Amino acid sequence: MRLTPLALLFALGASRLAAQTPPQPAPQPATPQTPAQVGPTATLTLQEAQQLARRNNPALQQTVGAQRTAHAQVRSAYGAFLPNADVNLGSQYREGRQQFVNGIPFGATSATISSSYSMSLQANYNAATFIGPKLQRANARAAEADVASSTEQLRADVSQQYLTVLQQQARATLQDTLLANAQLQLQLAQARAAVGSATALDVRRAEVAVGQQRVALLQARNQVEIEKLRLFQRMGVDQPANVALTTDFPIEPLNFSVEQLLDMARRGNPTLNAIRSRQSAADLGYRAAQSQYTPTLSLYTAWGGFTNQYTDEGFVATQALENKQSPCIQSETIRAIAANRSPDFSICNAITLTDQERASALNTNSQYPFSFQRNPWLVQAQLSFPVFNGFQREQRIQEASVARNNARYNVRAQELALKAGVTGAYLTLTAAQQTVTLQEQNARTARDALTLAEERYRVGVATLVDVQQARADYERAENERINAIYDYHRAYAGLESAVGRPLR
Repeated sequence: MRLTPLALLFALGASRLAAQTPPQPAPQPATPQTPAQVGPTATLTLQEAQQLARRNNPALQQTVGAQRTAHAQVRSAYGAFLPNADVNLGSQYREGRQQFVNGIPFGATSATISSSYSMSLQANYNAATFIGPKLQRANARAAEADVASSTEQLRADVSQQYLTVLQQQARATLQDTLLANAQLQLQLAQARAAVGSATALDVRRAEVAVGQQRVALLQARNQVEIEKLRLFQRMGVDQPANVALTTDFPIEPLNFSVEQLLDMARRGNPTLNAIRSRQSAADLGYRAAQSQYTPTLSLYTAWGGFTNQYTDEGFVATQALENKQSPCIQSETIRAIAANRSPDFSICNAITLTDQERASALNTNSQYPFSFQRNPWLVQAQLSFPVFNGFQREQRIQEASVARNNARYNVRAQELALKAGVTGAYLTLTAAQQTVTLQEQNARTARDALTLAEERYRVGVATLVDVQQARADYERAENERINAIYDYHRAYAGLESAVGRPLR
């Protein structure tokens, strides 16, 4: 007589389960909405993330700054053909005090003020002057290649981290599904225990399973947020609230052979191009070091002017008076010597300055600051030949030779690494694509096994332990399927990074 109520209970439980349990599709690799998101949601595609990273990533901006420096060095190398121009303006004050040298007084007793100007042009030319522009252009091309290489590496890093966020979101969605399933199993265990067809141990096990699933969901959601923070860290911007990643990544076969990929990588890989540019710069650097043995032609020209003014007008007038009396004093001295007598300077001392002469002397003294007297124009050419400088040239040439050889070795090493990297990434992608197919089959089988275990538990044929084991197998299979999908996308991104360009 107990079979009829039990059958009714099973039928009721099955109807409730059918009403409450939606179909359980496998979590897709697209961007699922996490239940923790509330309010307006900001969307972010992979292309937008890469564009933001190119504009804001600090490390990339430093590389761009180095490129600007390299272009400035190119302008400087061409500027070496132009003479250096200098303009000097100066002013000076000197106290009115005589200076004694070996007991002989020099200098005026009046303070003086003076000003001066000079303009000069100087140019130096040797073999390095003509090699410099080629060398700096090579360095500029290397800097541009470094920017391209850093940009491509940043694009690959952002793609990888974007995929990591999507993978964690897919895992969180799986944990949501498993939590809903565990809660339904708990309700069913409670219903069966109420009619005596299950034990309290089954209910406790179901409760433990729900608790464990809640912990797993919490950790999965937390890992999603951590990976988002790392994504925006690579982008170089602050993370907005409730951001959703919206780019879908289809699984599609690769339409290139490994030979085509290697050919594209050899021609366009930014890292390889950067190393090749460094090799060209190293070759020119060696030639520039050799140019130290060549002579240097130096050209120089200068012109200028000066002013000098006494601040004491009485001193100026005295000087003018002495200059006027000087011919008379000289004549009287000569006559006195000829007549063998003492000179009589009374007539000379009677000579005085007229007002006009005094004014003329003061006007002549008034030169400061811009009544310049021109200095003689100077033109100079010099040819110097290096002879010996303590083996410093030999040291620099040896260092440049080693740098050139190292650059060539780096190119060869990068070519070998490129071949190995592209080939390995191609093989990894091929294996990852096959792994996705196998893991999808395994996930479908595990999902069917879980459904069968749940149905058997409803009719009392299987135990709750069987259901929990089937759910654990399903969780493991789904996680492996998700991992296989995103391992495939990572392998695709890794192949793109090895080639140095997008392939889809």
